Amino acid sequence: MRGKLVVGNWKMNGGLRANAALLGALTADWRPAPGRSIAVCVPFPYLGQAQAALMGTSIAWGAQNVSEHRSGAYTGEVAASMLADFGCGYAIVGHSERRQLYADTDAVVAAKAVAVLAAGITPIVCVGETLAEREAGTTEAVVLSQLGAVLAAVGEAAGRVVVAYEPVWAIGTGRTATTEQAQAVHATLRARLRAAGAADTPLLYGGSVKADNAGALFAMMDIDGGLIGGASLKAEEFLAIARA
Repeated sequence: MRGKLVVGNWKMNGGLRANAALLGALTADWRPAPGRSIAVCVPFPYLGQAQAALMGTSIAWGAQNVSEHRSGAYTGEVAASMLADFGCGYAIVGHSERRQLYADTDAVVAAKAVAVLAAGITPIVCVGETLAEREAGTTEAVVLSQLGAVLAAVGEAAGRVVVAYEPVWAIGTGRTATTEQAQAVHATLRARLRAAGAADTPLLYGGSVKADNAGALFAMMDIDGGLIGGASLKAEEFLAIARA
């Protein structure tokens, strides 16, 4: 059975004091329910703080990126084994900002997913098209290519992956895909996952999700939750989304 999952991506935001207040509010107000889970993916320097605040609660934590390498001369990089040391349950790989700003190719994203799985962590694999690609009618080809690279790399471990569809044109822009647009892409992704023997893989939607549109999005047949950006920095908003 597929459960519901809502993950907050803090991106490059936060500070010790602000984080403490946010994490404290989340732990105080979140009431777990069967089949419903939440997590926060925080900047690397705050993994220890998240671990200390969330250990023993029903809220998981994770990282926003990871190196595809196990160790070595890769200054500034962070290995999946290091994330495991901080009890991370998740690591985001292939976010559009990483693809666009740091040239993470499909092959690199696939290698990162493999590294995360090897460390016993769940990769949240992001896929999504640009506005130009949507207008050109290539959305399906783009997301299937991005997902296909990961599925080919992880093989039989496909069922241990979370996939997040994030149309690039809707991330941080205030624009959101309609429920029908989002469901159509999720159905395409679900069919590909089913063919790989991973039909129950959680599929999340991300892209300007807020409390007032989360319910309609999450009601779609193939949308199992969300990867939430800016709204995850406000406890009340994030929890309202999770409760949707």
